[in-house]
Amino acid sequence: MFRKTISMLTCLTALAVAGVLSAEDVKIKAITLDVPKSWEQQPASNRLRLAEFKIKPAEGETDAEIVVYSFGGGGGGVAANISRWVKQFEAEGREVNVTEGKSKAGEYVLVDVSGTYNKPVGPPIRQQTEKTPNSRMLAAIINVGEEGNYFLKLTGGKKTIESEVESFRKSFGADKSSEKPFEQ
Repeated sequence: MFRKTISMLTCLTALAVAGVLSAEDVKIKAITLDVPKSWEQQPASNRLRLAEFKIKPAEGETDAEIVVYSFGGGGGGVAANISRWVKQFEAEGREVNVTEGKSKAGEYVLVDVSGTYNKPVGPPIRQQTEKTPNSRMLAAIINVGEEGNYFLKLTGGKKTIESEVESFRKSFGADKSSEKPFEQ
């Protein structure tokens, strides 16, 4: 009995160190995200946000955040959202990659943009921004059928986001190896 307990504890410790046990399921209306313990859930800062998470930034960078939205079938089409997100970055030096795939949550489009981000500041109605160089955004549009689209948006410094790319994909069950370039 003692050896079995020690063996089980050893296995659990190894799994935790490997990151297997370092996430928890967070249900957000029609989707369940596999959220790493490093994502600190925050109260939604406005009524349009279903969920928010903060991520500890890499050294020398500002906070990163993940926001989850759903507008119950609204929120604009896929192309309109891609265009809006890309335009949140200055054209000069901007890099964009758009892929699509299937996940446990549904079919998705993943937008990866980097460069100088025009970060929204204050209430959305005021449309004020602050230029934030060396930024990156990962944004996913996940089609969950009758519930419409869910939007996940991760923004922050390039180094911070780079360290979270796989966690972001994993959160909604995406697999980079099965993605293909997005075709409108």
